[in-house]
Amino acid sequence: MSQGDIEKRTGLLRCYISRVENGHTVPAIETLEKLARALEVPLFHFFYEGVNPPVARPQKSADNGWGSQGRNARMLHRFCVVLSRMETSDRQVLLSMALQMSKRAPHRSGKGKKEG
Repeated sequence: MSQGDIEKRTGLLRCYISRVENGHTVPAIETLEKLARALEVPLFHFFYEGVNPPVARPQKSADNGWGSQGRNARMLHRFCVVLSRMETSDRQVLLSMALQMSKRAPHRSGKGKKEG
């Protein structure tokens, strides 16, 4: 199938199709869906070489991540609730401030701690 054929079937510009084909741009999932329909293949074929779709495996929850259990989990939940009630503009200001503060803060890791 030529780029012109794909252009007609998807509505995507031929130059864009070329950029995707040559690895110069990464298409959004919506674009991949258009391409899959144009090529008459299931979307999973772009990511998986098998004949049938891969079987979804349940992911193990991270038991050691911050906020996954106990006091930190309750704090994270309350934080999410409060953020969901905020106006979008206020939430953006708060998250922007937090991002700036995290860039300035020295990186903390468990390395170099004295055991005792």
